[in-house]
Parts: sequence; structure tokens; C-alpha cells
Amino acid sequence: MVHLTMPSTTGTSTTTSPEPARDTVAEQPSAPARAGFVVSKAVGNAVVRNKVRRRLRALVRERLGALPAGSTLVVRALPAAAGASYPRLATDLDSAIAVARTPRERRSR
Repeated sequence: MVHLTMPSTTGTSTTTSPEPARDTVAEQPSAPARAGFVVSKAVGNAVVRNKVRRRLRALVRERLGALPAGSTLVVRALPAAAGASYPRLATDLDSAIAVARTPRERRSR
């Protein structure tokens, strides 16, 4: 599962909401793209979780340059990642990033 946050293409706009609860410096277009990983205990013991995290880190490192500057990529490993091969993880990551990059339509409520 992948979550991708890209910086807005419009300039800074005035908002009426209070100050944001998190630091938005990394979401500015001048900041480099960055990635984070979430690998829960459901994936396996510490050895398995670290193995999955190392594999994902290597895969994301190869793809981080293709993301726009200032974007934040969060990769959440599901339990099936523990038994997946490296090429399978690469394929799954590529498809998840492709889906995350496509603009989503707003749902009407």
C-alpha cells in the first residue's frame, strides 16, 4: 500500500484555517522527494520486518528520483510482503506508485 503526497502546483494561498499541526517544509517544491516505511508486527518477527524494510528501501531508492521534488511517499508493507520475492515486490511497488500518481476524482457525499 502506498500513499503519495505531492506539493501543490499553485503558489501559496491564504487559508482561513489555523496553523498546520505538522511541518510543511518538506512539501515545498524545493525540498527533495522523501520516503517513509511502515512495517508492522503483522508482517513477522523483527528479522523478517527488517528484511522487508531493507528490500523496500532499496526499491524506493531506485524510484525516488522519478517523483516530483517535495513529494512524500509512504510505503506500508502488508503481511504478504514477507514471503514475496524481490521482483514481485518491485512489480507491486511500481503498480502502487502508478495508482497513487493518478489523480483521484472526488466522491460526492
